[in-house]
Amino acid sequence: MVNVLRYSAFTTEPGGGNPAGVVLGALNLPPEDRQRIAAEVGYSETAFVEPGTRPSEFLVRYYSPLAEVEFCGHATIATAVALADRDGVGDVVFETRAGRIDVKTEWVDGVIRAALTSVETRSRPAETQQVHAALAALGWSPEDLSAEFPVHEAFGGEKHLILVAATRERLADLEYDFEALKALMSEQGWTTVQLIWPETDQLFHSRNPFPVGGVVEDPATGAAAAAFGGYLRSLGRIHGVRELTVLQGEDMGRPSQLQVRVDEDSARVVVAGSAVQIPG
Repeated sequence: MVNVLRYSAFTTEPGGGNPAGVVLGALNLPPEDRQRIAAEVGYSETAFVEPGTRPSEFLVRYYSPLAEVEFCGHATIATAVALADRDGVGDVVFETRAGRIDVKTEWVDGVIRAALTSVETRSRPAETQQVHAALAALGWSPEDLSAEFPVHEAFGGEKHLILVAATRERLADLEYDFEALKALMSEQGWTTVQLIWPETDQLFHSRNPFPVGGVVEDPATGAAAAAFGGYLRSLGRIHGVRELTVLQGEDMGRPSQLQVRVDEDSARVVVAGSAVQIPG
């Protein structure tokens, strides 16, 4: 009998954040069983954990309801907190298909907070045809985009298309062609399309369609937050070390808060947040 823990990441309330399944005893569990379990759990991702070569090291694999993914930020936060609940807080290392992820857990204001350090991020301007196809699937026009932020394809463990909306109203009104966007994302290898609206230089609102995972929208996307930090760094908008807050999930009733730290001298981005176990 496989024990699936359920945690919600980037929140202090079980009704907020992004829920993830966590299987701490996944050693010898074959891929087909992992995929079946992830589909049965139905969350955007479920993490499967095996012991590494050292007590603080773990092999972690992530499955959406439809397929395995290279990396998942919110399931990393959930898994780190689940391990801290079992073993106590401290530093751990996750070996993922995307690479090594260092994670630190600690108690903050009565809850466990986890901070992951991403693999090296990268970002490049999107091709014109990519932008046009994405806007068509979203039902957006070029005028809906901010003139201050170019459209990029960015990587933070997975690839994401980043589009910055001109207004909060544009971000709030999200009705897109699920099959068209899914087909485009599958073709381009994008895990989510990250839609952003900058309230200030430090505070950003985000929505992340995730049709390739069989989910209309992700309420919190740690890998996309890391990619966004790298995107800002590539644009020359990071000077020294900058702390950012990304609010996600508000428009779908699952508010999430992601803390992002970007260093102009490092391509690795820190994404942090709390996670709580979902009762039952």
